[in-house]
Amino acid sequence: MLNYRVIAMSTPERSPGKVVRFGAFEVDLISGELRKNGTRIRLQEQPFRVLAMLLERPGEMVAREDLHSKLWPGDTFVDFDHGLNTAVNKLREALGDAAANPRFVQTVARRGYRFIAPVQLNGSAATDTPAPANATAPHPPASSNIPVEFHPELEIPVPHRGLTRGLFTLIQIMYLIFYLVALFRWSEVHRIADSFLSGGGAIAIVTAVLVTAGMGIPLRCYLISGVAFDHLRLGEKFHRLYPVILIIDELWAIAPFLLAEKIGFGAAFAATAGLLYLPFSERSLIRMAYDSSRRPVASSE
Repeated sequence: MLNYRVIAMSTPERSPGKVVRFGAFEVDLISGELRKNGTRIRLQEQPFRVLAMLLERPGEMVAREDLHSKLWPGDTFVDFDHGLNTAVNKLREALGDAAANPRFVQTVARRGYRFIAPVQLNGSAATDTPAPANATAPHPPASSNIPVEFHPELEIPVPHRGLTRGLFTLIQIMYLIFYLVALFRWSEVHRIADSFLSGGGAIAIVTAVLVTAGMGIPLRCYLISGVAFDHLRLGEKFHRLYPVILIIDELWAIAPFLLAEKIGFGAAFAATAGLLYLPFSERSLIRMAYDSSRRPVASSE
């Protein structure tokens, strides 16, 4: 019995001050584990070290240079910007976070990162993180210079996600209307095409309209539903579909010329020029709304 008690007393316990909780997540800084509701989430070493550094200074900005010196010693040759961006992207993916609308990791444009969620240390009461340095007053003086958070890659002020998602949805609805009108009036499309192309050319145009409209309708419905339900990985899905979207959209950019006899050549040309740019606008809107998925991220092992 004595030996049993000695062994039981010598069982190691979790070191104090090494377990941090925030939201549904728990971070064990000793074992290097991230858990959500008790389930372990696989996270590579460098993204975890970024998280650990941010949790050491919640509410404070951690400079990119500090992360650089901690993650990569001075004698290590690496593309630091790409490596750090990749590590932060993987961390955000594991946390289900997004730079454009952060709940945990906030980007301080061109300077560093800040952990903004309340944290709980070793079962203590959750403490609110200090207000970010760039937080603005409800009614700032007109003459004050208000710092603006910039998108980490696009280098533009981060817009409200509702605005970017709404604009993206309107573009998809516009294309749906294009497809449906063309399908309902395909005989008229054939007549117009036949007026300036003979035989086979007109048939080719009608065939292209029917095929791309048939492909485009389910594609646009998928994108609209993805935005409506705010699918967190929509950015990655859009990135994979983008070559197909680009081809379809560029083909449909010439659609205004089917109305040239009614709106005139100049108006048709101007409308086509605008439609040629539209797929690139779609990509930018998705990157602003779903920043954490702006490039495919390999699964963390």
